[in-house]
Amino acid sequence: MSNSTKYVFVTGGVTSSLGKGIISASLAKLLQARGYSTTIQKLDPYINIDPGTLNPYEHGECFVTDDGAETDLDLGHYERFLNVPTSQANNVTTGRIYQSVIEKERKGEYLGKTVQIIPHITDEIKERIQILGKTGQFDIVITEIGGTVGDIESLPFVEAVRQMMWEFENDCIVIHLTLIPYLSAAGELKTKPTQHSVKQLLELGVQPDILCCRTEHELDLTIRKKIAKFCNVSMNAVIESRDADTIYDVPLLMQAEELDKVALEKLGLPSKKSPELSKWKEFLTKLKNPTKEVSIGLVGKYVELKDSYKSISEAFIHAGSANECRVNVKWIHSELLTKENLENELSGLDGILVAPGFGSRGISGKIEAVRYARENKIPFFGICLGMQCAVIEFARHVLGYEDAHTTEIAEDSKYPVISMMEEQKTISNMGGTMRLGAYKCQLKPNSKVSIAYNTETISERHRHRYEFNNDYLEAFEKAGMVATGKNPETGLVEVVEIPGHPWFVGAQFHPEYKSTVDNPHPLFVAFVKAAIENKK
Repeated sequence: MSNSTKYVFVTGGVTSSLGKGIISASLAKLLQARGYSTTIQKLDPYINIDPGTLNPYEHGECFVTDDGAETDLDLGHYERFLNVPTSQANNVTTGRIYQSVIEKERKGEYLGKTVQIIPHITDEIKERIQILGKTGQFDIVITEIGGTVGDIESLPFVEAVRQMMWEFENDCIVIHLTLIPYLSAAGELKTKPTQHSVKQLLELGVQPDILCCRTEHELDLTIRKKIAKFCNVSMNAVIESRDADTIYDVPLLMQAEELDKVALEKLGLPSKKSPELSKWKEFLTKLKNPTKEVSIGLVGKYVELKDSYKSISEAFIHAGSANECRVNVKWIHSELLTKENLENELSGLDGILVAPGFGSRGISGKIEAVRYARENKIPFFGICLGMQCAVIEFARHVLGYEDAHTTEIAEDSKYPVISMMEEQKTISNMGGTMRLGAYKCQLKPNSKVSIAYNTETISERHRHRYEFNNDYLEAFEKAGMVATGKNPETGLVEVVEIPGHPWFVGAQFHPEYKSTVDNPHPLFVAFVKAAIENKK
């Protein structure tokens, strides 16, 4: 049976966090640069329907797509590398698979059959894997399977891969990412964990076509031969994946190892042309040779786990490169920020970003950070809850509304300057019910934001339940905080600015989700530029 779309499966062995997402994104980038339309999807083996209800400590940031799906942070890497938006179809969890099968069973779609993992769950997985392929938009679909081979929860996914390898034998390949640890006491690299990992895959009926070996040291010919021999793969299919200075080096490292070439050979596809990556290389050159540097404080409550703000830290890398500037991010825990240590923690910063989040923990520190940036004329950028903190701070210290707050935290506030959106008030389920996905926003001419975007109509992604309370808009604007971005249909305030300040912008949406290597986000570029000016 043949198929116009080719499928590449990426599995991981030995340990988690080896960087399947980066390898998948790098391969996709190379195939895209060779002229193949490529997309990547992530299969996550947990039972949550999506990561929307997960604490960032559990799973890092929750990434939001244009169509309003709350997804795994790896989709952020896919977009940043490929510069192509992802969607609901690019992230599938075990929870979603089971939910769908159970709903079908309740409707009577299985007509008296016993519903089982094979074939019902595996059929559902195969169907989801092929959704993107069947759109006719993509030559190659790369599917990253979360977790590590041998985990109980990923077994149905590996079984679905085995079935697809059998059904579309010339159209599917498996890349297995594994670890070659270095034992410093023995002074050598060890291939045994990789051999065991491949053996485990073989027990599940899957023979990998390509092995990507994560290593801190060079894999010499002897080791490559050994791996190839023990794992039934060809020599050129043993790919070395060394630790890199930046994730953005990985596509070039994979190109040097000919990962894309080997993958195309195994898929029976012509090499078309050699990858054209001049724009990518230019980005890397600027990134690695900055002519200036700034320090920006990122104030948030999850700063111990940098993955909680993955898209923000990557957006700083893109904007830094665009400004030929090294952005040193100082991670500041909002819960530990008080009036007493404020000066100590924030002095000497060239810019302050107050991060998104939910709930009351650390909010007073965020409000203090806003006040410091506003009063000391330091470039300020507030995102989502960060923007709401800017509104609360202004209400308390400029308008004199001492009790001003968000109803998320103080339901009985006398001045609810941030309140729950009307359509949110009747909702009882927490998952997937926020204002999610892309919405249009109309910008005020000559504002900081319209100058940054160089246009007056934008579309940005959202993830929130609370909004600026328009009852107070007139008082705010009179006192010097202006709404410079509004949703044209609802009048919802999306952006606030203080025109009398060098650069003070709060955005209700999440600009970081849309920043890519090819298109650094205009607000981050403008913010970094303002930080450079401020430093002078």
